Amino acid sequence: MNQAIRNTWIAAVVLFTLILGSLTVVQFFQAGSLQANNWNSRRILAEFSKNRGQITADGVTLAQSVPSNDDWKYQRDYPGGPMYSSLTGFYSLTLGSTQLESALNDELSGTGDSQFFDRTAQILSGTEPGGDSVELTVDPQLQKVAYDALPEPQGNEGQQAVAIVTNPKTGEVLAMASKPSFDANQLASHDNNVVARNLQQLDGVKGLSAYTNPATENLLAPGSVFKIVDTAAALESGKYSKDKELDNPPVLRLPGTTTDLPNYRLGACGTQSKASFTWVLAHSCNTPYAKIAMDLGEDTISKKAQDFGFGKSLKIPTNVTASQFPQGLSKDQLALSAIGQYNVKATPMQINMMAMAIANGGEIMQPQLVKTVRGQDLSVKRQFKAKTLQRATDENTASEIKDMMKETTRSGTATGAAIPGVEISSKTGTAEIANNETNSWYTGFAPADDPQVAVTVVVTHTDTDSGNYAVTSAARKIYEAVLNK
Repeated sequence: MNQAIRNTWIAAVVLFTLILGSLTVVQFFQAGSLQANNWNSRRILAEFSKNRGQITADGVTLAQSVPSNDDWKYQRDYPGGPMYSSLTGFYSLTLGSTQLESALNDELSGTGDSQFFDRTAQILSGTEPGGDSVELTVDPQLQKVAYDALPEPQGNEGQQAVAIVTNPKTGEVLAMASKPSFDANQLASHDNNVVARNLQQLDGVKGLSAYTNPATENLLAPGSVFKIVDTAAALESGKYSKDKELDNPPVLRLPGTTTDLPNYRLGACGTQSKASFTWVLAHSCNTPYAKIAMDLGEDTISKKAQDFGFGKSLKIPTNVTASQFPQGLSKDQLALSAIGQYNVKATPMQINMMAMAIANGGEIMQPQLVKTVRGQDLSVKRQFKAKTLQRATDENTASEIKDMMKETTRSGTATGAAIPGVEISSKTGTAEIANNETNSWYTGFAPADDPQVAVTVVVTHTDTDSGNYAVTSAARKIYEAVLNK
């Protein structure tokens, strides 16, 4: 009798263990694959009925889930509006998710590996599941200044304007704004017809894509801001110094062609047939830089471009498209590439990383948008830590370029960014594109000898005169906001 009871008890324990084990496998270990199954309509319903985590910046709410008046329980809401939509992206029942909403989906939805124990506690307690909250490195005050400083789009060619502000010592992104923009609320509606109508309207805005962030994903001709790379390569070669006198002809016949490369027409390049390397950088003279590149060779310029980040895609945690320096160049193509033309393409983030490198003694810090990830109980799940991405140049070379770039602000092409009593290191660029239009660039940092911010501004499809004014004046407003804090 006792043996029979023992056998029954053992059998019951075994069956209970198997059932519990099966539930454990389904609830926890297979949960991810089951949730991700495209045929799982319950997954979609559960996901959009969940209290998704907030996205904030210094206490300002940029994205949140609010109770809805339909079957989905929660509606994604974006109080930050157009000023932040290219950063937050959108979370849409119809269109999926983009930018931070996509890159941080595991954290925001509460489905990440780090939230395993949170999910366990929620199941056992019967509490409503929810996601972690994400705090960005962005400074809302600087974001507003940067956004307001950008010009409104002009013309019919899809003009875009972008501003990026980073801390060159840590890599933290303090502001990232672009125009034209959109309101992410337009695409977050649960009504498919409303979303389709709004998307069609947004698709009609030239220069705007609701799916991409121009600051990190658009590849643009960089023009003369690329000369930072050339300058580093030249100084490192030992053939050049910042005071070396260079020939500065008004035009240069490109080897093997009948094409003449002219100097920058708006600067003072035409006033000196010979000039110091510093003066040539300050006034962005093309012909000396073309000759420098042909002297150093493609391998040297290409390698230095890679040192500054060209060819490298990043996650910050949103995607940063790899910038491009062409390969297999003839001498005339190399000459044009050295001034940021031909097939050289760069994101605004890449150009900002170049300024960060010079500001930070030649070391590029990993750009980062996320400051802290917190659980529903406000416990810190993940916190920003500064880390080096790579070294672009040595400290002495960076220091020399920093000094050379000061002259660009004092008396060169970036006087529009100057602030009395403050040393600012700058570089401007003008890249010729189609229809006699240009991309106008500014990149630099301030204060030059103790950099607090690196600033990059670009306006596409503009003319040389108004473009240079737009980017340098926008940079000045950002610097003033930083210095006044």
